[in-house]
Amino acid sequence: MFNQIIQLDQQLFFAINHGLSNPFFDFLMPILRERLIWIPLYAFLAFFLIKKYGKYGLLLILFFVFTFGIADFFTASIIKPFVERLRPCNDPMIRSSVLNLIPCGSGYSFPSSHAANHFAMGIFLITVFYQRWKWIAPLAILWAGSISFAQVYVGVHYPIDVTVGALIGGTIGYVIGTILKKMISHKLWRSGN
Repeated sequence: MFNQIIQLDQQLFFAINHGLSNPFFDFLMPILRERLIWIPLYAFLAFFLIKKYGKYGLLLILFFVFTFGIADFFTASIIKPFVERLRPCNDPMIRSSVLNLIPCGSGYSFPSSHAANHFAMGIFLITVFYQRWKWIAPLAILWAGSISFAQVYVGVHYPIDVTVGALIGGTIGYVIGTILKKMISHKLWRSGN
């Protein structure tokens, strides 16, 4: 059963890494997964939250960063060293067939910290703000999902890596968002006052 799952995971990987290969994605996907490209979004978010919520906005930013930190630490420092799954681009069995669009890196593959971190942040924002802004859900899922998809497309993660990363990150984001809402009345986040 386990071998069948790994085999299916590799087939899905190649369906994305090879099957969906095109010049537009070759240009876009490495950009989507680049951390620095999202700095303007984070800066805008911080400015907006402080302007809209004042001291509570600062608290929200603190919880947002904490959410990221927990997801990153849990996946990168606990699970990856325990599982030790090689990245597709480092796996001696398939690496010659992998289309690498970025340097492979030496870290392990399972689970994807990129997926965990971005889904943690996205689900955190959904948990806190969904009652006020329903549109935040599809936007946050699309954002985190596109970054996760890019990880597979560029050749550094398998689909299971990003799926499990997304589930871990989403759970962390939901739990921490719920804790924040319990600490401070959710009416504040719903009303925007």
